[in-house]
Amino acid sequence: MPEFLQLTDRRVVLFGMANRKSVAAHVGQVLTEAGAKVIHVVRSDERREQIRKLVGDVPIHVCDVEHQEQINRVRDEIAAQHGTIHGFVHSLAFADYSAGWLPFHETPRRAFLQAVDVSCFSFIAIANAFRELIDQENGSVVTVSISTTRMAAENYGYMAPVKAALDSSVCFLAKSFAKFSSIRFNAVCPGLLKTSASAGIPGYIDSYLHAEKATLRKRAVQTDEVANAVAFLLSPRSSGINAQGLVIDAGMSINYFDDGLVRPT
Repeated sequence: MPEFLQLTDRRVVLFGMANRKSVAAHVGQVLTEAGAKVIHVVRSDERREQIRKLVGDVPIHVCDVEHQEQINRVRDEIAAQHGTIHGFVHSLAFADYSAGWLPFHETPRRAFLQAVDVSCFSFIAIANAFRELIDQENGSVVTVSISTTRMAAENYGYMAPVKAALDSSVCFLAKSFAKFSSIRFNAVCPGLLKTSASAGIPGYIDSYLHAEKATLRKRAVQTDEVANAVAFLLSPRSSGINAQGLVIDAGMSINYFDDGLVRPT
């Protein structure tokens, strides 16, 4: 019987692995186990050396997505070395919290615009640069968002509006690419995760523990659960899903009035 996801030998470019706790690290592991050929893209030469120790002998390219010329260069490198790809994963986000916690209306302009550039516009820029390299009939692109951008968590601050822009970009890219291809664009939208990146958000641990109590199963979403969903959206088995955000929050969004939260013991 053929393997269910039908990912064997499909080439997937994976942007954003920073360490073993990254969403991208878990995605890479799931894809590899499913038979896909993973091509990593990381931000710097130093990061490449760090990642090499974790992933072994797989292709790792370097690209700082804040620079269009680097996006174009890495596209050309991948085209020359690997040929047509079957999709890419955008697992990139950055927020500068060096100014400390500030109320949203005091968000620094430079920090907000940089967050938009790295966390949202890079998705558009990569899609545009790679548009002719992706399998036009069966290509799939996935980005990593958050479970809701309508919850005004004070410590998450301006990243929720940035992720809202990312969510909207998924729809607009799907529509735009439909003019000339059947490439699909989707997002996975997880609840709070235990990653190194999230640890940099002020007060995140308290939010994480509260979110865990709000899940139906009283256990937080695991990063490998997110990776499994990414793999599904990349696979031909999800061919009818396009321009969607797949929420993975273990039921948290319907459980805000759980007895254990309203009347804690």
